[in-house]
Amino acid sequence: MRKRIVIDLPAGSATQRREGAGRRRWTRVLGILFGLFVFVVVVALIGGFVWWRHYQSTPTYSLTLMVDAAQRNDVAEFQKQIDDEEIAKNMVPSVSQKAAGRYGLALSGPMQKQIDTVVPSLLPRIKQTIHDEVTKEIKEFSSASEPRSFIVLLFTVPSLVKVTTEGDIAKATAAIRDRTIELTMKRDADRWKVTDFKDDVVVQRIVDSVMKDLPAIGTIEPNSPLFKRLGRAKTGRRRR
Repeated sequence: MRKRIVIDLPAGSATQRREGAGRRRWTRVLGILFGLFVFVVVVALIGGFVWWRHYQSTPTYSLTLMVDAAQRNDVAEFQKQIDDEEIAKNMVPSVSQKAAGRYGLALSGPMQKQIDTVVPSLLPRIKQTIHDEVTKEIKEFSSASEPRSFIVLLFTVPSLVKVTTEGDIAKATAAIRDRTIELTMKRDADRWKVTDFKDDVVVQRIVDSVMKDLPAIGTIEPNSPLFKRLGRAKTGRRRR
């Protein structure tokens, strides 16, 4: 008769092996999940950095810097965002046209020529006036974008300004109370500068400042076509 040798194993050994295997499995799963989390965070950081660098090169970001500088009365920073010389040059035709319009029927060819000559010659003087008026308008616009935190402005300015870009030129339109202003911006390295500013209210204020250098309204030159028409009209009435 054969004898069997029976070896008693501790009752907990199998259970411990199963628990150990389970812990190692969960450790691997957690390690994979942590690796995925780190990967997602790194990708998000890289993507955020790339987006931020791109956003800093957009006209909207330059406008945000300008609005922020206007709110803080930072003249030096505000000046970096605008080109006074180009704004003044681009506004001269509108100023000349509005100034000529104030003469109405009294406007003659020689007087129009005088206006077209005088207004550009006033450019150095009215450049400061244009700068002051544009600054005033930007401050008025910026007052609609409270609070004044730069972080908040990054989100509010895009909602207040409509920007369209074509190559190195951008157009920005914004509403101020009951009117709309339009800014033309030009790429300047990795930033954008305002080179033109369209607002009838600002143009009228500038026209007011230059009218004293133009011929007085109501004066009609002897050779003016209007003067000749008035003379013919009077002669016709006398013949009747």
